[in-house]
Amino acid sequence: MAGHSQFKNIMHKKGKQDALRSKLFSKFAREITVAAKMGMPDPAMNPRLRAAVIAARQENMPKDNIERAIKKATGGDGENYDEVRYEGYAPGGVAVIIEALTDNRNRTAGEIRSYFTKAGGALAETGAVSFMFDHVGVVEFDAKVGSDDAVMDAAIEAGADDVQSGADGHEVICALEALGEVSKALEATFGEPRKSKLIWKPQNTIAVDDEAGEKILRLIGALEDNDDVQNVYANFEISDALMAKLGG
Repeated sequence: MAGHSQFKNIMHKKGKQDALRSKLFSKFAREITVAAKMGMPDPAMNPRLRAAVIAARQENMPKDNIERAIKKATGGDGENYDEVRYEGYAPGGVAVIIEALTDNRNRTAGEIRSYFTKAGGALAETGAVSFMFDHVGVVEFDAKVGSDDAVMDAAIEAGADDVQSGADGHEVICALEALGEVSKALEATFGEPRKSKLIWKPQNTIAVDDEAGEKILRLIGALEDNDDVQNVYANFEISDALMAKLGG
């Protein structure tokens, strides 16, 4: 898990520095619209929509933009997007999962395949690497919301499976079908979380050398920069030296 946390923190900082805010808001709007189309347009009644709205708020997406994305779904004039999962291998044998929302599967698949090829990796069939990950719900809070014991007790009461606490905050893990209930119960105690979503959590991580690590991070950066890609997950950890070099 330590390697996963290192990767997550580096990519989060990289995203803060490099991502264009308009592109980020566009991705949030797409997810909000899709979530609202698939269920109730009320975030309180739709866990996926609630998670998307929380993520958007955490990045300071304007309230008007959020409401516009929801209305786009209820008005029936929004684009139709397919949910697609891609899987592949990055340099060093690292497994990568990509979640995308696309209106053109052929275009998106071709672009993602090209990123892997340029990085020295390979796009694989769906299911080729996902068995190395657990598809679970995660609810995150800042460390200041409560002590480790307080969060652990609340998480157990809410029906969560695991809690990992540290200086960066509290990460509560639960079964994917329980995310809505667990998130709502914890929110009643600690307030709105900084994240509530489904993720692909690697069961184990692979240590890679600095050369492979840089190639993998460039690949992930290219993937995340794609308009259709919503989330990227990988099962690797990099050295402290490379983390320091990248400002992690």
